[in-house]
Amino acid sequence: MTDQDTTPNTADASAAADSTTSGSGRGAAPAVPIASGDPARWGRVDSEGEVYVRTSEGERFVGSWQAGDAGEGLAHFARRFDDLRTEAELLETRLSSGSGDPKQALSSAKHLRDGLPEASVVGDVDSLAARLEHIVTRAEHAVEQAKAEREKARADAVARKEALVEEAEQIGAEATNWKAAGDRLRAIFEEWKSVRGVDRKTDEQLWKRFTKARDAFNRRRGSHFAELDRQRNAAKERKQELVDEAESLTESTDWGPTADRYKQLMSEWKSVGRAPKDSDEALWKRFRAAQDKFFSRRSEAFAERDAEFAENARLKEELLAEAERIDADADPNAAQTQLQRIQRRWDEIGKVPRERIRELEGRLRAVNDRVRSAAQHEWRRTDPEAQARVEQFRERVEQYEQQAAKARSAGDEKRAKEAEQQARQWQEWLTAAQNALTDR
Repeated sequence: MTDQDTTPNTADASAAADSTTSGSGRGAAPAVPIASGDPARWGRVDSEGEVYVRTSEGERFVGSWQAGDAGEGLAHFARRFDDLRTEAELLETRLSSGSGDPKQALSSAKHLRDGLPEASVVGDVDSLAARLEHIVTRAEHAVEQAKAEREKARADAVARKEALVEEAEQIGAEATNWKAAGDRLRAIFEEWKSVRGVDRKTDEQLWKRFTKARDAFNRRRGSHFAELDRQRNAAKERKQELVDEAESLTESTDWGPTADRYKQLMSEWKSVGRAPKDSDEALWKRFRAAQDKFFSRRSEAFAERDAEFAENARLKEELLAEAERIDADADPNAAQTQLQRIQRRWDEIGKVPRERIRELEGRLRAVNDRVRSAAQHEWRRTDPEAQARVEQFRERVEQYEQQAAKARSAGDEKRAKEAEQQARQWQEWLTAAQNALTDR
């Protein structure tokens, strides 16, 4: 017997867990094993090819199989059972997730449940029947719940429109922030159109209250804007002064401070308020024209500067190519001299685009590091103290070699060997000193 026979799969476990919280009043539905894992557990094929399924009420004939051996026949009817099992799982999943129409789910579940006693399948029919009964109960509960939700939605829609009307009536009677209040009334109207489910009589009564509140607001706002005409004439005079100053700055070459002043003029323009419509548009065109003229001239000047910086970058790239060809190891002193000349020419060229600074300076710094490293290496290699040490060791080697030769000539082999041993020791030290000097 396989694990599939005794352990519900993930969908079974999830459905069972959902059933405990569905509100149906029933416990968890039984898990339904996959039939195709062990079809012989749930049915048999007799010698005549007749296929039977085992149920709690006994065996039931489900069909004939003449196309192959008995195992294939059982597997065929088991797969058909698993298809029904999958349909049940999908129905339960949709109910658990709240997707789909509960009525449709209920209809489908009843269809599966009612057809199961005659279905040509091999599997745990009893468990599937119990599972389908559980799904039908859940679907019925979901249908009732959907109905209650629709009723609640109707009540909520009425309550929402009443709240919108009350807010509109308060705005119509009290609001003095005209733009914000007008925007809010328009938003209320848009939301009003989106609220569905109110009966016609109630909707008409609430709509009359809303339109009355909106009309009251419009009347008060009209009176207010009559007073604004006087204020707009004052705004016209101030905007004329701003335009005059903006036009006086168009030929300035003091780019930074002038640009800042234009920003200040723009901020003040916005704070002044609107002039009469015809004057406001004409003044605005003059203000923008003056502003555009200055910034266009500034852009042209910056473009020329950028072109100059780009040419400087090209010249510095040529210097870098020359610097990167320096052979610092061949002659460190000459390399330093050549690099100094390049650095002086580098400084004379001038600025480059901001985004190229790090790249170009980094390449020059790398050449400088390489030349400095070569110079330091050359200095260590020619260090007088290290050279003197090598010469000292060489002299001691020669001294002991001469002593060995004299002792051997005098027939003193013992002293000759001692001198040769000393010579070999000093030779090792000499070699080490020479290698250290070379490695520098």
